[in-house]
Amino acid sequence: MGLVLDKFQTMFAFGKPQPERPEDKWKRQLARFAKEHQQELAALSWGLFLEKGASDDTLGIDLKPTPHFVYCPKEAVEKLNRNVDNYLQEILGIIDGHKPEQEVLIVGIGNDQIQLIQFAPEPLPPVCYEQLGKDVDTLLAELEQLLKEQLE
Repeated sequence: MGLVLDKFQTMFAFGKPQPERPEDKWKRQLARFAKEHQQELAALSWGLFLEKGASDDTLGIDLKPTPHFVYCPKEAVEKLNRNVDNYLQEILGIIDGHKPEQEVLIVGIGNDQIQLIQFAPEPLPPVCYEQLGKDVDTLLAELEQLLKEQLE
């Protein structure tokens, strides 16, 4: 089940609120990074979609060894889902329903956990890409540098 915070969707556990564990700090930091860099992430997401075309890969951020962007193949998420007794079924549904022209979807990977970040930026991803006027390589380099500064 997902919790919508502003325009962001992140995973959480039901029950009593638990104090944040040090190994989970990255989730809050990643959500804050996404919120602070909506337009840049939307532009990157759309630029990668234009380069790659429709595919089963989802944009990801891997925190190890240092924060960097990756592609998460749907087959890998499906295999992980099978290995965790279908606990990630909802994530697969969100990936299947993803509309790159309207929203950004990122799979965060850290501390043997994943976090899904999904938001609908204003303006839409194609407009963000056009307005920023930067190529994908420049966006990747800039965002990875910002990620390293914020998450390390």
